[in-house]
Amino acid sequence: MPRSALFGRRIHITGSIVEDANVATAAEVTRAREFVKVLVLNLLSKGANFVIPVDAEKTRGDGQPICFDWLVWETVHSNLSRRPADAPGPLVIAIKHHKNEGQIPAEHRSVWDAMRVSPLVQIESAAHWNMASKRMELQAQHGDILIAVGGGEGVLFLANLYHDAGKPLIPLNFTLGPATTGASRIFDFGMSGSNAQRLFQTEGAATSQSWLNRIEMYTGKTATDGVGDVLDLLEDLVSPKAFVVRLLNPTHADYNDVQSFFDNVVQPVMEGELGYKLTVVDGNQSYEHARIDDEIFKKLHRSSVVIADITGARPNCFIELGYALGRALPTMLTAKAGTEHPFDIYSLSGHRWNTTGSAAERRDEFRKHWNAIKNRPPIVPADPLIP
Repeated sequence: MPRSALFGRRIHITGSIVEDANVATAAEVTRAREFVKVLVLNLLSKGANFVIPVDAEKTRGDGQPICFDWLVWETVHSNLSRRPADAPGPLVIAIKHHKNEGQIPAEHRSVWDAMRVSPLVQIESAAHWNMASKRMELQAQHGDILIAVGGGEGVLFLANLYHDAGKPLIPLNFTLGPATTGASRIFDFGMSGSNAQRLFQTEGAATSQSWLNRIEMYTGKTATDGVGDVLDLLEDLVSPKAFVVRLLNPTHADYNDVQSFFDNVVQPVMEGELGYKLTVVDGNQSYEHARIDDEIFKKLHRSSVVIADITGARPNCFIELGYALGRALPTMLTAKAGTEHPFDIYSLSGHRWNTTGSAAERRDEFRKHWNAIKNRPPIVPADPLIP
């Protein structure tokens, strides 16, 4: 059975419910919570991972929780046996801050105490920032896909963070608050013009707008049917993008060697093994922007990683490499053995590939270097005035 495209990807489910029961009825709240629970169960079975905040749990007058975070925690904790044995970890990235330990609801304490010491959980702290925006920045940093259910300005803030990083955003229009904010506002935005492809992009023939129509949570649609549609969409999402900086001039003496390197080494490892989608702006790709420089830098800006091959020493490639490094994107520097590097590049560890040896041997060398540098810190790390 083929592995799910969601295997190992980090899903972040966010949102909230207004207190006014005339706006968010008890029936709609029940439908939304059932949706979230069933979705998490299915994601667990597919080997997906999660980003989950750790916080207090406010309730409405009818006793229903306003947020979904502890529903996700409880569902994950109670169904760990559903997770494939070979799924990569951590299962959960837990985002907290310094006051959270005293805010955890008593009814969820046992779940947190069990999960916090589990090797399946990695705890990330926003330290002494008692600001939701700082925790959201951490959430967006670790998440791969954002699924929004209800919510208000916080959801809009998170949506912008995910969008700026080129990560897909799935808005669900449950009636949990005003239509002018949160997931409902994003859903309506996506249904206008060509905005849907700004929320997410897919591999199949269906357009992003067609997918939005399919996942609409209209009156009468069951939570189970909604989950089925959303799972189909998640499976069809374009993989995280690896932007390629490389020699593209077929008349250059090194072109054939570079082409062979990407065909036989880079693509099989990055796409076939690691689950990235190579993005090359070579004039043959589908254009999303009017100008070629917009096409290059907007796609580079919103990529997850960058593979920069400087064989041939072209000035435009150095500009793109510099942008990637300045953006603090995970960047792998490669070059054909013997390539002369500018002074500033010598100190940046890179992979000097050879044209000899079997494809398997060359892929193994590439893979080893990727594993060595994939978590390398940026050249200029974040250095806030007040940490």
